Amino acid sequence: MAFFRNSTVNLLNLHYGIHALAMSGGGAFYGVFLLRSGVPAPLVLASLALILFGRFAIRPSIVIAARRFGLKPLVIVGTLICCLQYPLLAQVHGVGWPLLALIAVSSVGDTIYWTSYHAYFASLGDAEHRGHQIGAREAIAAVVGIIAPLATGWALTTLGPGVAFGVTGLVLALSALPLLGTRNVAIARDEPGGFRAGLQGFLLFAGDGWIQSGFAMVWPVALFISLGQNFNAFGGAMALAALVGAVSGLLLGRFIDAGHGSRAVWIGIGTLAAVTVFRAFSTRDPALAVVANAAGAFVPALYTPTLMTAVYNQAQAAPCVLRFHVATEGGFDAGAACGLLVAAGLLWAGAPIGVCVLLSLLGAAANFALLRRYYGRMELAAAAG
Repeated sequence: MAFFRNSTVNLLNLHYGIHALAMSGGGAFYGVFLLRSGVPAPLVLASLALILFGRFAIRPSIVIAARRFGLKPLVIVGTLICCLQYPLLAQVHGVGWPLLALIAVSSVGDTIYWTSYHAYFASLGDAEHRGHQIGAREAIAAVVGIIAPLATGWALTTLGPGVAFGVTGLVLALSALPLLGTRNVAIARDEPGGFRAGLQGFLLFAGDGWIQSGFAMVWPVALFISLGQNFNAFGGAMALAALVGAVSGLLLGRFIDAGHGSRAVWIGIGTLAAVTVFRAFSTRDPALAVVANAAGAFVPALYTPTLMTAVYNQAQAAPCVLRFHVATEGGFDAGAACGLLVAAGLLWAGAPIGVCVLLSLLGAAANFALLRRYYGRMELAAAAG
């Protein structure tokens, strides 16, 4: 397994696994806890949109810090700031100052972490093993996601949000430890065309952001409502999905690295679209909603490697990997925030929440066209070479 020979990527994947333990625990309950704490569903979605708009505004400043310190310190600092979200989340009781503070801290932490993490992973990974390495990363995240939501649901019910989200913050802090063994990546002070090279990544992530607004942000709220706003039932549904995801984790990365990217797009986007429709029509039946949630575990295994192999390979070939990801992540923020605001407006107007989940199909159609074009070019180039 040559893709495991990159020890730096192995440490990054270990970091991501611990990070995913927190995100599949307390992170999975982020939106639903806001709902349970008294924030109306449309305002929950609007709050998530405000976090994303804050990220969009802050993101260009990351380049200034990275030019001075490099990427590794930013990943570590971003991880530690993200820890602060969860004690704040425990203090939210309806719309008020704690919610506004949570939005501000989340915007800063998420911006520093995700921009620098994606640029760091793209810089240190191997283009010829990219699909395998991303598949391994997603498989690790799926495995740790089996226990974390069960434990968090139990903790919220029996110990309260202070303990549940306090542990989430602690686990996030611990995820920074493997990063101490990785090397830094310097960022040039000036790189002509660095942002312009990120246009394709911006478009892909704008489409993905719109997808995730319905698929990963509206859907947990819909599932939580269908399960009677029960934390334990919600945790059990998320754990079942993680179990399904762990079984299928490495499936498509090998397929992409073997040169079948165009067919992988059909499989990945097709699966995403089918699960989205299934979820949208399952919201009135708790048992069906649990099955639809579990089916969603195939999407990280089938769609995520397809998307991220294209993005990371373009980033590594760009004049500046960080500037590429600043542009790309800005696309995600814009796409997801706009999708969430449309969904919030539809909910406010009385539309069924399943309609808001279906909005993801618009982003899926856009990314199908973009990814088919990318992999088609790569396969033509490989055939010509």
